[in-house]
Amino acid sequence: MEQQVLDLLAATQSPIDTPRKDAERQLEQLYTNEAFPNSLVSIASHKSIPLNLRQSALLVLKTLVLKAWSPSLDEYTGQVLINDANKEHIRQTLLEIVTSGDEDRKVTSAASYVVSKIASADFPGAWPSLLPTILHLVPRTNDGQLHGILTVLSDLVEDGFDEQQFSESARDLVKCLYDVSVDGSKKLMLRALAVSIFRACFDTIEMVYQNNKASVKQFMQEASDAWSPLFIDVLKLQMPAMPTEDDDDQGTPAVADWRGVIALKIQVVKALEKIQQIFPQLLSSHVLHLFSSAWEALQAHLGPYNALYVEEDRQGRLEDADRLPYTLDFLILEELDYMQGLLKAPQVKKELEAQLASDGTTNGNHTANWVFEVLRTLVGYSQISTEEEGLWVIDVNIFLSEETSETANYSPRNACADFVRKLCEWMPAQVLTSLLGYTRSIFSDESASWRTKEATLFILKQIMDEFNSEDRVVDSGVARSYIEYIRTTMNDSNDFLRARGYIVAGTLTTASGDTLKDLAPDFAQQSLNAINNDSSDVVKVSCIRVLQEYLRILPSSSAREFQVQIVAAISNFLSSHDLSDLTDNEDILDTLVETLRDAIMADPSLCLEHSALDVLFTMASYGATSFQTTMLVNEAFESIAHSMAARGSEAYSQLCAKVFPTLTGALDVADLTEENALSDLALSLLNSLAENGPEPLPQGFVATIMPKLYRIIFSNASFSLHQTATTSIKHILVHDSSQILSWQDPETGKGGLEVILLIIDRLLGPDVDDKSAAEVGSLAVELVEKAGSEQLGPYLMQLLRVVAVRLSTADHASFIQNLVLVFARLSVTNAPEVLDFLAQVQVEGPGGGTGLEVVMRKWLENSVNFSGYDAIRQNVIALANIYKLHDSRLDGINVQGDLIVPDTDRIKTRSRAKQEPDQYSIIPVPLKLLKVLIQELANSTSPIRAGVNIGGKGVDEGSDDDEWEDEPGVLDLGAPGTRSELMSFMDESRWNTRQWDDETQSFLADFFRHIANEPDFQNQYSLLNEIEREKLNNIGQV
Repeated sequence: MEQQVLDLLAATQSPIDTPRKDAERQLEQLYTNEAFPNSLVSIASHKSIPLNLRQSALLVLKTLVLKAWSPSLDEYTGQVLINDANKEHIRQTLLEIVTSGDEDRKVTSAASYVVSKIASADFPGAWPSLLPTILHLVPRTNDGQLHGILTVLSDLVEDGFDEQQFSESARDLVKCLYDVSVDGSKKLMLRALAVSIFRACFDTIEMVYQNNKASVKQFMQEASDAWSPLFIDVLKLQMPAMPTEDDDDQGTPAVADWRGVIALKIQVVKALEKIQQIFPQLLSSHVLHLFSSAWEALQAHLGPYNALYVEEDRQGRLEDADRLPYTLDFLILEELDYMQGLLKAPQVKKELEAQLASDGTTNGNHTANWVFEVLRTLVGYSQISTEEEGLWVIDVNIFLSEETSETANYSPRNACADFVRKLCEWMPAQVLTSLLGYTRSIFSDESASWRTKEATLFILKQIMDEFNSEDRVVDSGVARSYIEYIRTTMNDSNDFLRARGYIVAGTLTTASGDTLKDLAPDFAQQSLNAINNDSSDVVKVSCIRVLQEYLRILPSSSAREFQVQIVAAISNFLSSHDLSDLTDNEDILDTLVETLRDAIMADPSLCLEHSALDVLFTMASYGATSFQTTMLVNEAFESIAHSMAARGSEAYSQLCAKVFPTLTGALDVADLTEENALSDLALSLLNSLAENGPEPLPQGFVATIMPKLYRIIFSNASFSLHQTATTSIKHILVHDSSQILSWQDPETGKGGLEVILLIIDRLLGPDVDDKSAAEVGSLAVELVEKAGSEQLGPYLMQLLRVVAVRLSTADHASFIQNLVLVFARLSVTNAPEVLDFLAQVQVEGPGGGTGLEVVMRKWLENSVNFSGYDAIRQNVIALANIYKLHDSRLDGINVQGDLIVPDTDRIKTRSRAKQEPDQYSIIPVPLKLLKVLIQELANSTSPIRAGVNIGGKGVDEGSDDDEWEDEPGVLDLGAPGTRSELMSFMDESRWNTRQWDDETQSFLADFFRHIANEPDFQNQYSLLNEIEREKLNNIGQV
């Protein structure tokens, strides 16, 4: 059989679809053959077989194991297909592959992963010898075997062990890892891998701690005492001689030593960070020693870092096959982040404050303290690297994304920015004055490079940003001291230093309060001149962005004067560039839109006199595919429309006359049968125009856009176009119902009312999906309220019947809410008539029945998921009104009640959830009405209702044990404990995303007080669950 399997595995490598898929299907058909898994492990273990086929065999085996090894595996499909004898053979063979020591790492890695999955099901019950065998081998292995064993341990810790399995093995496992980590005879990369596995153990330890705090505390304290000396020694470990580029190319022993030391240091720092996050008190006695060791290492690494990445262009961000990073830039990132975390330690703060007090700074010497030294080091690591310089020259968009911190590239420069801002939170005055002292020394040194000067001002900008965010004002003397240096850099020959000068000028001006306000017009003018005349795009985009700072602080009269110049400068920038390139340069385009928006908002009425809106629409057309750009354009235009409407009908009419040709033209040329981002944007802007319009709208508004909206809704356009077009018609009804209802389509001769009814009928029809029709309910309600039964006549009942029928088949949550609110809004004032009407409607098909049955089931089963203040309030009032009717017809309608929780502690995996779907009790509508209304009561223990006294014990404010603190200083989203905590918030009793308003809560409290003594309520009260009764009792209704 092995040859058959081998041939099929080879066929799965084919680039041709048909034979590849046929081979994959045949392999799946072999799952039930008892010889199949043995053939796979046999192929995987034969070194004479090509590597890719051995890997493929292990991948197929992994899939088979996940699906058919044990019911405890998440992807188990319902039948165990491997007998016990074969399981034993597979386990033994895979372990031999992993621990042989002479296998290719790709094979070892694939085999190790399968071992970890098997172990998660079989260890220790069916495979008790696994861990003892592995740990027993460690002292007797060569480097190749040790690597295989560590790979298995890594997979077991990350994916194989559950909490119970880990708890039983933790002590032996951690001891084994420690022995490898301290063994100087082992390869440095293997020692680093052992530390990495130890760090990974903390994710599981954190979860175990939740249920067994005492024993975990003791265990972790013992582990910490053992590992701390190793960590400190590694932090102090001297770096070997830096390898040359030739050494890198040839892979000399010097390269292995260099990479090994870095990898080990990185894993140690990561482990320290992990401990600091989860169990900070464990290292409290060592924290000062750790801080000084990490600080000395950070200073010692500055020279090599600059040599590798600032003076040269060595490759960084490299990892080995075990995902262990081994380049110096990674180490610097970890050290900076760790140092930043240690700044929060009370012992460190106390020690540094004491040093600062004794450094003689009171005599004005700001260059002889540790703050100065920290800033000097941060400036060194903040220098633009050779790689960054090359990238930014080629692509200004990358520069801008780094400058705005809207990048996933986390570099030492970014880490330094975070560090100095954290330091500035603690001691802003000392940081600012110390940096001024360092700035003076740098700018007075003729040998100082442009990179150092640029980095110094980069750090200054971070401090200014922190001052701005905390509403602090920079000392006037310090602020004016920087002006000389800023003016110098604004005229420097280096593009990046020149750009930095313009950027810092704006940031410093805004952060210094009124001190430099008099300079804002001059700096703004210089920035405008640079946009028009500077040769560097880096400088130009920096100046375009910094104009936003000046527009915020310039007097309104000055800002209006600059508006025309800014519009012209942006227009000139656009005309000098290939606009098609902007599609791929979203950060530049967004900056242009933001600056233009701010300029327009200085006085929106002026935009009618020049090309501002044309420039905005030009940029919008090229950024229509970008979510961020379209959002910015929409926000800008919405602000303009709102402002013009507030100025009166004439100003708004002028705006409409200016923008209608462009926006409607975009809809005329668009192919609505295909996805078209530009038509989406144009329609969205028209929607903003309608939403923010005055009452009444200008004459001709409806005649201009209604034919476009009608065409869109009756086309096969995207759901977003259908939704926006529907919303636009609703806004027109809100602002000027008489104009739209009296309008007549010149092409068809149909009146506005008939056109809207046709639109509603189209959207509620079976050919339109839920997402496309998501807003039709709001339109229907608005039409009913504005037109009234007098104008709608017999169409009213027909309209409501169609809504009820469509509700029976609706699945999309927002669509269900939209349709239900049609009946909810009517029930607020006419609940009896609504029930009478629904009782007469008959809905055909699956889940059909009377309209009353269909609507109430959908309504009550989805009500608690409604969103929006107005929607929730209307829904609550409507349901309360219906309950107070005590309509006997509702007693005979059964709906979904509470979730039936099975009496088992077994975890429900994905496969088990499919086999055993959730079950609910069945209850009558009146009881469900009560349950829904009670659920709408804000939890008295909810943070947003913290003032409510629930009459019970307060929240546990923490342990009295000051020797232990188990709250992490930094939230680790990757930790299983954190994930578990986040998932626990799915319990409604702990949180609720529903936002309550006081008016609704007051209404509910009055409602329950009013019905408290009614016989029906007293009978239903006994059927409520304990939580529901407690909620009622807490507000004193019963």
